[in-house]
Amino acid sequence: MTRNFAPPPAAGCRTAPILKERGQREVFCGLTGIIWLHRKMQDAFFLVVGSRTCAHLLQSAAGVMIFAEPRFGTAILEEQDLAGLADAHAELEREVERLLSRRPDIRQLFLVGSCPSEVIKLDLARAAERLTQRHAPRVRVLNYSGSGIETTFTEGEDACLASMVPVLPETDARQLMLVGALPDVVEDQARDLLDKLGVGPVTVLPAARASDQVAVGPNTVVALTQPFLGETLQCLERRGARHLPAPFPFGEEGTTAWLRAVAAEFGVSDERFEEVTAAPRARARKAVAQAAEVLNGRSVFFFPDSQLEIPLARFLTRECGMDAVEVGAPYINKQVVGADLDLLAEGPVLSEGQDVDLQLDRVRAARPDLTVCGLGLANPLEAEGLTTKWAIELVFTPVHFYEQAGDLAGLFSRPIRRHDLLKLEAVE
Repeated sequence: MTRNFAPPPAAGCRTAPILKERGQREVFCGLTGIIWLHRKMQDAFFLVVGSRTCAHLLQSAAGVMIFAEPRFGTAILEEQDLAGLADAHAELEREVERLLSRRPDIRQLFLVGSCPSEVIKLDLARAAERLTQRHAPRVRVLNYSGSGIETTFTEGEDACLASMVPVLPETDARQLMLVGALPDVVEDQARDLLDKLGVGPVTVLPAARASDQVAVGPNTVVALTQPFLGETLQCLERRGARHLPAPFPFGEEGTTAWLRAVAAEFGVSDERFEEVTAAPRARARKAVAQAAEVLNGRSVFFFPDSQLEIPLARFLTRECGMDAVEVGAPYINKQVVGADLDLLAEGPVLSEGQDVDLQLDRVRAARPDLTVCGLGLANPLEAEGLTTKWAIELVFTPVHFYEQAGDLAGLFSRPIRRHDLLKLEAVE
C-alpha cells in the first residue's frame, strides 16, 4: 500500500552532514532558462551575447523552426570580436538598435552574458545602462549572466529575476509576492487558491508584462515557488521584503504546507483553510496514490542538477514511499530548502556540488531502482542497466500544486514501469 502522507520524521536532515564535492560537473548552462522565461514574459526579449554554440543550444533546446520569430536571439561574437580587432560594444549597440526598430513590441530587453562574452570581459552592465538611457521609458534594458562556467542551468532564472529587483518600484502596501516562473495554468491555479483563502493582494515576479504593477517594500511577504532562487531572495530582502519559509508546493503535502504558511501569515482561519483545500487535497492524494503504486519501496538516487532535488526527495519519500539513497544538489541553501530538509527523514547521503566520477562510483555500487540525472549521464547509465529520469524534464513540466501532484508522481513512475515491462518481455 502506498504511503500517502507520512508523519513528520523524528529528526529531519537540516543538521545532517553534507558531503561537499568539487570536481568535474555535468550540467547545462544558465542560458537554458531563457527557454521558459521568454514564454512567461510576453513583452521581453533575451539577447544572448555569445558564440554560435550558444545560438545552437537555444535553437535546439527550444525546437524553434527557422521561420519562427521567438523572443530570444544571439548576437554572435565573431573571431574579430574575440581577438579584440573590433569594438564589440559598438557592434552590440548597433544590433540592439536594429532589433528594437524591427520589434516595437519589446518593452524589456535582457542582455545575457555567456562564457565567450565573459572571457573577453565585455561589460554588458554598462551597455545596459547606456541603452536604457537611450530608450527609456519605452524599453527597459537589463543584463545578467547565463554563463555555465560556475553555475547550473536553473541559476539563469535566478540571475534574471535578481537583475529585475533593483528597478522595481517601492511600496509600503501589505502584499504577497510569488517569486518564480510558473506555467500559466499553474500560476492561475495558485492565484485561485489564494483568492479563495482571502489572501491578497498577490503579485508575481516575473510578471507577464512590464506594465504589470510589481513593487516591493518592507510589507512585502515573499513566497518562493522555485528552490533555486537564492540570489533573488537576497535582493528582495535588501529591498525590505520578508521571506516566508515553507516546503515547496510539490505534491499534496508540500502544497498544503506551503499554503498553510501563507494562510497563517495572512490570518486565514482553520475552517476557511479546510473548506478551500479539502477537495483539491483529496484529488491530489488519490492521483499520487494511483501513480505511485509502482514507486512504493523503490530506491532513488539524485545527481545534482537543478536544485529541485531536496523538495523532490521529500515528495518521493513521504508521499510515494520511496527510499532515497543519495540526494545531490548543486548548492544547498538552507534558508530556501530548510523546511523541506526538516521533513526529509535521516538516511540518504546529502551531497553538495559535483564530482561526476565519484558519484558514478556510488550510483553503480547502490544500483538504485531510479536515478535522476542530467541528459549527459542518462544514456550511459541506461546502457549499464540503470533506470533513469531526465532531471531537466522536471523543470519544463508543470509539476507544482494540487492538480499536478499526480503528474509529478507519474514522471518518476513511468521509467520504472517501462523498465519492468522490458524485463518481463525479456523473460518471456
